[in-house]
Amino acid sequence: MNLANLLNNYEEAVAMILFGIGFSNLLLQKNLIKKIIGLNIMDTAMYLFLALKGYVEGRKAPIVVDGVQSVKAYINPIPSGLVLTGIVVSVSVSALMLSLTIRLYRRYHTLDLDEITTQLKKEGL
Repeated sequence: MNLANLLNNYEEAVAMILFGIGFSNLLLQKNLIKKIIGLNIMDTAMYLFLALKGYVEGRKAPIVVDGVQSVKAYINPIPSGLVLTGIVVSVSVSALMLSLTIRLYRRYHTLDLDEITTQLKKEGL
């Protein structure tokens, strides 16, 4: 890989590093809250990447002003819409995961996934 390409696209590299941090956190942590944080870091990395891909230097938001209707004058609105929709879904999923985590904690008195699995095996479920 060329260093000049990496320096020109450092934002994408940051998004990929964030995604890797979130993914490794999701895989390696045993604490459920830490897993949820890892998933949220992955979500944020994807939103950053989509926002970067949708932005074009020198172009404006796709709102027709002053009669300018050229496609070349505006950015693509699809990535922005996907990011907004993703944020709404992510907040909902995070709230659901946190509420289920609270229920698991109240029942098993731990947030360690291995201990919860062990207790489930003892119960025969």
